[in-house]
Amino acid sequence: MPLLQIEHAISDFDVWKRAFDSDPLRREESGVRSYRVYRPLDDSQYVKLDLEFDTSGEAEAFHAKLQGLWGSGRAVPALVGSPQARIVEVVQTEEY
Repeated sequence: MPLLQIEHAISDFDVWKRAFDSDPLRREESGVRSYRVYRPLDDSQYVKLDLEFDTSGEAEAFHAKLQGLWGSGRAVPALVGSPQARIVEVVQTEEY
């Protein structure tokens, strides 16, 4: 299961969250099966996301769409600096 992991600084979580919730890239239609949003306990001006896909091709295509969105400045009003993103593969999961 490929995951697109994203992390970046933000200027305002509520503004960022509204932009994220507006879903300009249509996550579900783009193959996102699920996602998680994380915020460090000690830094409210930073977010991390995991977006899960069925195929690495879908993850790569969505990553390309994100890069276009980030470069345009539209729909990312609270983004600070350059986001970091990478596609990883889940190799083990265990629950207790």
